[in-house]
Amino acid sequence: MAGKTEVNSIPKSNRIKRSKAEWLFAIFNYLFFIFVTLMVVYPFWHVIMTSLSSVEATAKGGIFLWPKGFNLDTYGKVFKNAQIWSGYFTTIIVTLTGTALGTLFTATTAYALSKKRLPFGGILMLLVLFTMIFNGGMIPNYLLIKNLNLLNTRWALILPGLVSAYNVIIMKSFFQSIPDSLEESARIDGANDVIIFIKIAIPLSKATVAVIALFTAVGYWNDFFSTVLYINDSTKWALQAVLRYMLTNTNQAMQAAGVSVISASNVTAATIKSASVVVATVPILIVYPFLQKYFVQGVMVGGVKG
Repeated sequence: MAGKTEVNSIPKSNRIKRSKAEWLFAIFNYLFFIFVTLMVVYPFWHVIMTSLSSVEATAKGGIFLWPKGFNLDTYGKVFKNAQIWSGYFTTIIVTLTGTALGTLFTATTAYALSKKRLPFGGILMLLVLFTMIFNGGMIPNYLLIKNLNLLNTRWALILPGLVSAYNVIIMKSFFQSIPDSLEESARIDGANDVIIFIKIAIPLSKATVAVIALFTAVGYWNDFFSTVLYINDSTKWALQAVLRYMLTNTNQAMQAAGVSVISASNVTAATIKSASVVVATVPILIVYPFLQKYFVQGVMVGGVKG
């Protein structure tokens, strides 16, 4: 209220007036970003509405702003597929484990690299940056996983993407922005590096840690290529690999679940595909609103301090 009162107390003659060109530019910006937002949001909205529509409506096609002939039978058929549940189980285990370990190792690596007293710190940082430009390639990575006896295990989905050089650089930039006086005061009180890291560095970097955790979790949740490379057992497929299989082999996938799309009168391949996309996508979207404030803060810190 105080802010509004101060603005209203300013005489109109002293307020900055926008020129016509500035007004036109502002209106163009609003219209442009509204258009971009609609272009981004509508495809997913269309998929949701298609999954909730009747067979007759989906057969006719067209624009779906609202469900046509509301129908939830498609979701019932999708959830009868045991692969959906096994995919959820694998993806949840991989995402939770990978996010926890990835965030921990990223933070510890970045904290060590942020210290000038680290022996060969410059060389180690160059090695981290080197991995952003060059990598071993698909075949060497596959041979490494094979020689480690990780094929057909969920660890093959977790370990290869555990630490990202980009995330390390973001966290390193933030740790370097923490005043040295805090560390010196803690050392006077008898704290070592572990205590300083846990009780000072991490509490001060909650926003950045939340962003790194979000990036890592989304990466694990959306990953399907690792499953294609390393997992032959379909019961250990990640959810995105199951989704890919259902989108490319809808009838076979549903028949394996005991549902015949051809004989069912209340579902079609199109509605099955749409419902499968929604089932695989919505859970990770629910996480974003809870981490939005940390996401904005962490990105700003990484961008300004880096």
